Amino acid sequence: MSRDPLPDWRSDRLSQDRVADYKPFVMVDGEGVRCSLYVSGCPFACEGCFNEAAWSFRYGHEFDDALAERIAADLAHPAVQGLTLLGGEPFLNTSVCLQVVRRLRAEHGRARDVWAWSGYTFEELLAWASAGHADKAELLAEVDVLVDGRFDLAQRDLRLAFRGSRNQRVLDVRASLAAGAAVPWAGVADASAAAEQIDRRALI
Repeated sequence: MSRDPLPDWRSDRLSQDRVADYKPFVMVDGEGVRCSLYVSGCPFACEGCFNEAAWSFRYGHEFDDALAERIAADLAHPAVQGLTLLGGEPFLNTSVCLQVVRRLRAEHGRARDVWAWSGYTFEELLAWASAGHADKAELLAEVDVLVDGRFDLAQRDLRLAFRGSRNQRVLDVRASLAAGAAVPWAGVADASAAAEQIDRRALI
């Protein structure tokens, strides 16, 4: 079982501003060609996590100006659709993530999208933002697509797009913030849903 978030789970208390990995020009961490930043540190500790090494906030290497410049240069490539934040837990490493996202928005506006994977649910992030976690609120407002919720090994499903277990969701963040409730991202298409459509057509 994964852990539930606590009030002392704050980026300014936990984050060491470290990065587990950075992968430019990948096509698995969201839609299109992406630059993926894996931050270090995640206290959710989900059983079956694919990146258990990144649970430690001391894992990896320090985020520095050289990496910031490299990410900015890669994001400027015309083939790149956007930035992906994962890890680790992006919403507990907001010092690093907001540096990258603020620069992306300053240089590209909404011409590049931002995806994030988080153990928090959308509803939890809204609640923490209302409770004074301003950094979480700022980062959430800059994310376009959020894959939310703890990974649940008992609900693991390899047919799902962009997520590992059935409880997780792929959300349109701007639409969700406007509605005040979770709104699914329209672009998600699971292999399971496609298989069900094929089966239904076969019965016609």
